[in-house]
Amino acid sequence: MNHSSPENKQGQTEQQFLEAYDVSQFERPSVTVDMLIFTVADEEEQNYRKLSAKSLNILLVKRGDHPFIGQWALPGGFVSPNESLEEAAKRELRTETNIDNIYLEQLYTWGEVDRDPRTRVISTSYMALVNSEALEVVAGDDAAEAEWFQIEDKWLRETKTATPDGSITEKWFELRLQHEEVELTATIKVTKTVAGRIIREHREIVEANQIAFDHAQIIQYALERLRNKIEYTDIAFALMPELFTLTELQQVYEVILGKELLAAAFRRKVADKVIETNQFRKHAGHRPSKYFRFNPEWMDQA
Repeated sequence: MNHSSPENKQGQTEQQFLEAYDVSQFERPSVTVDMLIFTVADEEEQNYRKLSAKSLNILLVKRGDHPFIGQWALPGGFVSPNESLEEAAKRELRTETNIDNIYLEQLYTWGEVDRDPRTRVISTSYMALVNSEALEVVAGDDAAEAEWFQIEDKWLRETKTATPDGSITEKWFELRLQHEEVELTATIKVTKTVAGRIIREHREIVEANQIAFDHAQIIQYALERLRNKIEYTDIAFALMPELFTLTELQQVYEVILGKELLAAAFRRKVADKVIETNQFRKHAGHRPSKYFRFNPEWMDQA
């Protein structure tokens, strides 16, 4: 029996092929990572449009170098040849914002040809929902500043056109990010094409004001995913203390989802995710509220 390495059409074994391999025969794009770090924080000023005194925030860095110098971007940077994507994400987050030891979940890979004016760049984005009170954000590396921006998005309009085998739906969204006197805005168009059983979705930035690269559409996509995840995962509990009231938990859901929820329906929805305790929060002039804690075994019951 012949146990020797199989040969290719040129008569090379794998070892011979690798020794002769010309790494320059294919032009190689650069690879970057971008991080979307969300938190729910108490608002400094009560905004009459808000559902509660809390707001959804995202961490952005002010670019200290070209391209887009002085504009705001997601924390991120280039991946080194000797590190994994996740290692690069954690390193860049640490060096640009001082944030370390948080769980990052891969979101999506962005590969439009002209998304970076420097060169061909493919970026993998990561997302996290964190308790910002436990983090000390400090700008570093090539970031001039690192700040939490209050985030709001608004559906503007929608058109739907029938096609012979399906439909084309176009939706426009406005993204608004605010930190003290700084306001960043963008309009994003999402086109959903249905052709038979094939569904395609395409995002494009109609306009962006002071938001670098294609980061406005990455943020809008991440918001969609975050709202989807809060419905069927335990991601919201990353923001909660060990003991919390159902009203406090509902507030967090409302801020992330951007809508008010009926208390009775919300309580039914989260019933499996929480465990009732025999402890109460005392309110002056109100009935005491019962404390709950997260049920770590809720997934086993699903």
